[in-house]
This record gives sequence, structure tokens and C-alpha cells, in this order.
Amino acid sequence: MRLAILSDIHGNLPAFEAALEHLARQQVDQLVIAGDIVNGAPDSRRCYELARSLHCPILRGNHERYVAHFGGPHASPHWGTEQFAPLRWTVAQLSAEQREQLGALPLSYRPPDSPGLLIVHASARSDYDQVLAYTPDEQLEEMFCGVEEQLIVRAHAHLPQVRLWGRRRILTTGSVGLSLDGNPQAQYLILEQRRDGWHATHHAVPYDLDAVARRFYDTGYLEATGPIGRLFLREVMTATFQIVPFLRAYERWSAHEPISLSEALERFLRM
Repeated sequence: MRLAILSDIHGNLPAFEAALEHLARQQVDQLVIAGDIVNGAPDSRRCYELARSLHCPILRGNHERYVAHFGGPHASPHWGTEQFAPLRWTVAQLSAEQREQLGALPLSYRPPDSPGLLIVHASARSDYDQVLAYTPDEQLEEMFCGVEEQLIVRAHAHLPQVRLWGRRRILTTGSVGLSLDGNPQAQYLILEQRRDGWHATHHAVPYDLDAVARRFYDTGYLEATGPIGRLFLREVMTATFQIVPFLRAYERWSAHEPISLSEALERFLRM
């Protein structure tokens, strides 16, 4: 049994297409998409439609939840601010039916022919939990309460990782469309079930970065999404964290002085 797990595409169509082209030569038995197909780069709708056309299991990531809940009773009051302009771009791309489909996706998947394997977006309880090298075992117990599988595959972090947890392994896939480990390639995971257990191989596939950069400009995305859209582009091109460090700096600065998001971005880029 050979499984491919792709995740965190984030609207980056050239990266998604490159990963699928590479995957087509790997002779896998099943593909699973572990969430966050949408929101980030400009082509969320096309990425979602391509994912649907593959007829594979798809999990709900936190960005699918944002899109599904936007404008509804579970929406965050912050989603109407300038900071979330990329989310509004994504919502505008998708139909009401597509948004409903995204909201109905499951949080986890247990391949019926692969006992002992659990696939999630972030954890078994949430689409937003983070598993780090130093996450205490007690927190892992809460995230995966009642889970008996010995191998857990998750996404969400945009950084490939192997975490040992007692006799269990927690594998974190890389990101297809928004890798953040300094390697701007489309990353995904293949699992192969052998007699001695599961073997994991992380793949990193080069793709046309100039093509995705042109999409940011040609679609009007950068003009519509402002500072956070610019930072999404920087993350795609450099495979480094930009948005979270910027928002932390913006929070510090705005606590002491009135400063707009655009002014804060220019200050951040000079650091």
C-alpha cells in the first residue's frame, strides 16, 4: 500500500499542478488531501475544483473553515478588517455551494485498508492545533484523546517534521503551496506500508515561481488584498515566515502608537 498525502495548497495552482505531475509517476494506491486547499495565493477556486476532480478523500483545514463560516454566526469579527482582505478575496471566488462543501469536510480520515494510520489536518480535536518538537505529551494526549493508531499524519505547520510520542510517530507533511522551511518547492509525503511497518518519504518538487508571482499581479490580487497579500507573496517566494512575525510586530507597535497596517508593513520590511 502506497499513500500520498498532500496538504496546505493555499490557492497556489502552479505548485499544486507540479506536485500532481510528480505524483503521477510515483505509483501510489491512494491520494489524500489533508486540508487548506484555499486562501493564500490567488487561485483558491481553481485549486478546489482541481482537488474535487481527483475524487480522493479531502479533509477540512482551518482555512476551509474560515471560508465556510465567513458572514455567518460563527464568523470572527476580525474577518472584516484589512488584515483579512485575502480571506475576502477567497470567499468572493467561491460559490455558496462550494463554501458549504468546504465546511462539511471531515477533520480526520482513517484509510479502510490501512489500520493503524490516522490522517488529520492539525489534530484529532481541532483544525488549528500545533504539534512542535517540544509540545508536552500531556497536550498531545488532549489533542489525540482516544486515538489508538500508532502512526498519525498531520499537516498545518508547513514544515516537515517527525515527532516521536511513546511508541507512536506523528509525521507532519510539508506544504504544497506555501512551504515555510526555506525551500520554495511543492512538498508532500508518501507512505509505503511494508512488512516491518510504514515508511515515509518527503518529496519536494520544483515549480515555476515566476508563474505564481505573475498570478498575484495579473489577477488584481495584490491590489485587492493589501499588506497581507504582499506578505503571502513573500512567503511563497522565500518559503519563510512573514505574516505571523509581522502581525506580532504590528500588535506591539499599535499598542504604543497609532499606526496603519500599511505603515507597519513598510516598517517591518525595513527591519
